[in-house]
Amino acid sequence: MSAPLRIAVIGCGNIANAYAKSLKTRPELVTLHGATDVLPSRAAEFVARHGGKTYASIEAVLKDPGVDLVLNLTIHQAHYRVTRQALLAGKHVWSEKPLTRLPEDAARLVKLAKQKGVRLGSSPMTFMGEAQQTVWKFLREKRLGTVRMIYAEMNWGRLEVWHPNPAAFYQKGSGPLFDVGVYPLTLLTTFFGPVRRVRGIAHFLQRQRVTSAKKRFTIGTPDWVLALLEFAGGLTARLTASFYARSMNQRASVEIHGDQGALHLGSSHDFHAPVSCFKVGAKDWETVPFVRAPHPGVEWGRGLFDLAEAIRDRRPHRATGEQAAHVVEVCHAALVSAAKGSRPLAIRSRFRPPTPMEWARG
Repeated sequence: MSAPLRIAVIGCGNIANAYAKSLKTRPELVTLHGATDVLPSRAAEFVARHGGKTYASIEAVLKDPGVDLVLNLTIHQAHYRVTRQALLAGKHVWSEKPLTRLPEDAARLVKLAKQKGVRLGSSPMTFMGEAQQTVWKFLREKRLGTVRMIYAEMNWGRLEVWHPNPAAFYQKGSGPLFDVGVYPLTLLTTFFGPVRRVRGIAHFLQRQRVTSAKKRFTIGTPDWVLALLEFAGGLTARLTASFYARSMNQRASVEIHGDQGALHLGSSHDFHAPVSCFKVGAKDWETVPFVRAPHPGVEWGRGLFDLAEAIRDRRPHRATGEQAAHVVEVCHAALVSAAKGSRPLAIRSRFRPPTPMEWARG
């Protein structure tokens, strides 16, 4: 059996603790080797809590031959720069979403990883969750007949009421589509393949925001985005992402409608989200049993576990840089389309969709 993949965290912010706790559950696959942050005290606190060593800089991480993979948990604006540095240093990389803010940068990273012979993986990986894999199995069994229409929501509410650094998520090149719209978008492209064309509508609903520390700031990107997605074969999806509304029934749900019925996923984010189906002519929705008992919430390390196993077994990993780059292009195109009067824009990138999880193939 090969040695565990040694991981160094770059960026010890809000999500880093959730990753670290998850990584500890699979010590045979991964181990936390250390961490660095622009705030040295934050890195020191993280390491004291979770183990490993503190690095003084990104450069120190990349010079360490004991680091196999860089876990890039920096803010959106730094993703491209940090991932590029790590790839150039010959390190595998797992990046939090989005992979980059510009499609041309995402394409450069995919190309660079291939040139260096290293793996590039990216969040979101929630398509690996039990609820999401249950939906995918239902679809593969053709139980909806021909699928023609999808409604997807990501109404994540106002980040400033809970996040310690919300302003970064409201800057140009970030916003609700890049931050949370990528969850259902990655899910749908996993199920149905690449998006072929997109149209967008975007609005500023509340420009002035106030943090939990009572600090005012002005948002720099639309806080409500609607994207109309066209897939091969005429399938159409409507995706809505918002940093304003926190809907009770439409927070993160996905509805997939076909000729023989409909399928409802309570959340594209949570692994334990309810799954229900409706058959044409039936009186009510029915619960769809999970393919296996679900992990509560999100198992943040699942994508990294798959990547570590893929390296060990010499197979493709599931949450690829290619798919993440495609998602970036779709998000960017939706916002460009919105700025140009909702003119439809073609999506040029393609990728090979991931395979289902072994335990969901039955």
